Amino acid sequence: MPEAATAHSLVTEHTVYACVMGSRAFGLATESSDTDRRGVYLAPTSLFWRFEKPPTHVEGPREEEFSWELERFCQLALRANPTILECLHSPFVEHADATGRELLALRGAFLSRQAHRTFAGYATGQLRQLRADVRRYGAPRWKHAMHLLRLLASSRDLLRTGVLTLDVGPAREELLAVRRGEVPWEAVQRRMAALSEEAEAAVSGSPLPAEPDRARVADFLYRTRRDSALGRV
Repeated sequence: MPEAATAHSLVTEHTVYACVMGSRAFGLATESSDTDRRGVYLAPTSLFWRFEKPPTHVEGPREEEFSWELERFCQLALRANPTILECLHSPFVEHADATGRELLALRGAFLSRQAHRTFAGYATGQLRQLRADVRRYGAPRWKHAMHLLRLLASSRDLLRTGVLTLDVGPAREELLAVRRGEVPWEAVQRRMAALSEEAEAAVSGSPLPAEPDRARVADFLYRTRRDSALGRV
C-alpha cells in the first residue's frame, strides 16, 4: 500500500483518534501559528494478511497532518516517546470513536518513570542542535528554544505529579519572550539546566510506576485487531 492516495484512505476512512497539537495545544499559539493535526488510524486486520503490510504512519492528506497506525502508536507510547504521549493528552480532541475513547482511557497505562529518560534524551538532542546554531549563526532558533523549555518543564511536572499537562498556563508570556529573542541565550541555558536538575530530583519520589502497563495495552490491541477481523469495528 505504498501510493499516497491509498495510504491517505487509511486516515480518511479508519481514523480512531485525532487531535490538534503544536503551539495551539501548548497554549503558545500566535496569529501566525499553523494548526498541527495528529491522529491514529486502525488499519483493517485483513491488510496484515498480505505480503505488503499497511504503513506504520501516514503524512497528510491535509497540510500539517500526521497519523500513526494504532500498533505503532502504542509501541511508541510504551517507550514514553514524548510526541506520542503528548498526543494522548491534547486538550483539543477533534475525533474519537469507541476505539479512540478506549485508547484515551489507557493514557495512564503508558505513563511511567521511563518518561524521564526519553524526555531527557530528546532534550539533550535538541540542546545540542541549538548550540550548533549558536556557533554557526550567532543565535539559536528561538522558537525551538521556547519549545525545549516547555518540554523540560512538562517533564519535571509529570515526574512530580504523575500528570502530563500540555498547556503552559502562566508561563505563556515568559516563553513567548524567549521565542521573540528577548531573553539572553545564557539565561535560557541556565533555565534549561535548572529544569533538568529539578526533573532529575523528582524521579525517586515520583508517583509514576517504574514501568508502563504493557499487558493492559497488549490486551487492548489484541481485542481491537480481533474485532476488526470480525467486522465489529
